[in-house]
Amino acid sequence: MTEQQFIPKAYSNTIENGKVTWESPSNIALVKYWGKKKDQIPENPSISFTLNNCKTITTLTFSKNEHASDFEFEVFLDGEKKDDFKPKIETFFKRVEGYLPFLKHYKFKIETKNTFPHSSGIASSASGMSALALCLMSIEKQLATEITESFFNQKASFLARLGSGSACRSIEGDLIVWGQSNAIDGSSDLFGVKYPYKVHENFKEYQDTILLVDKGEKQVSSTVGHNLMHNHPYAKNRFQQAHDNLEKLKLILESGDLDAFIALIESEALTLHAMMMTSMPYFILMKPNTLEIINKIWKFRQETGLHISFTLDAGANVHVLYPKNESFEVLEFIKNELVAYCQNAHYICDQIGFGAKQLTM
Repeated sequence: MTEQQFIPKAYSNTIENGKVTWESPSNIALVKYWGKKKDQIPENPSISFTLNNCKTITTLTFSKNEHASDFEFEVFLDGEKKDDFKPKIETFFKRVEGYLPFLKHYKFKIETKNTFPHSSGIASSASGMSALALCLMSIEKQLATEITESFFNQKASFLARLGSGSACRSIEGDLIVWGQSNAIDGSSDLFGVKYPYKVHENFKEYQDTILLVDKGEKQVSSTVGHNLMHNHPYAKNRFQQAHDNLEKLKLILESGDLDAFIALIESEALTLHAMMMTSMPYFILMKPNTLEIINKIWKFRQETGLHISFTLDAGANVHVLYPKNESFEVLEFIKNELVAYCQNAHYICDQIGFGAKQLTM
């Protein structure tokens, strides 16, 4: 596949106005992507669990605007106008205009809300940009009715990537691979693909309880962090490690080996933060309570033999992962031992989900 395949021919239909609503989930990477090339192309492949409860719901209202020379849109979060969101969306529109040539022919009202607090420290760019990309694809589907479901999802993932890299992994579920890998047939740098191989029952309905350690804005944005990989002394080895770990994870997912799964995903989480701590300039996104939680998880796992583990995103919050059949014991441990380390005792219970859903057309 090349980018050219996403440039549409002349549209066969016309529409004057309409409204569409999509909900799209967040996701959490197991093998992490950190470092990108031009046009949001990842330096290494990644694989993620699609979440179920943490999602963005976006309604896009549009009406014909024949004589516009620029993009016309307004953005609302939870009913409040958000002009500070406009620059990011304008950048996104500029990136995707060649693939969605109708963008300047309509004026848009973008209304969005999250099922998790916007200031929770959970990245909303993946769910938000994927929801917006899906709404735009629904408009294109009305203009070009021959678009198939598989192409719709593929192009939505492609567009979402141009808004936020990890957003391309939020279109479908339950396991999504993004980035070209010899280990995964059909994998691509341009969009996310559903993991195509056998997955053991141990990993079905996997649980993710997100401990909100720090709900403030990160002192270093993910975009800046990715760019610091360009001259990173360990970048080349890290990119190779991600390729190797994806290959190892393929065997683990088939065999159901929970101990090997835990070792790999925790190593990946700590490696991500090691890259941050060894870049120039260096930075630390973990907080003291992040480390307290990690140590508590290690101690509890050793004492009980339960298959509790953690992963991290580019921030201080901790994703506690565990099989569904161990939920009762793990949740008791979280409530009794870990919630004390969360900001305002806030945490979110989530689990693997199966991607975005269209709510209205």
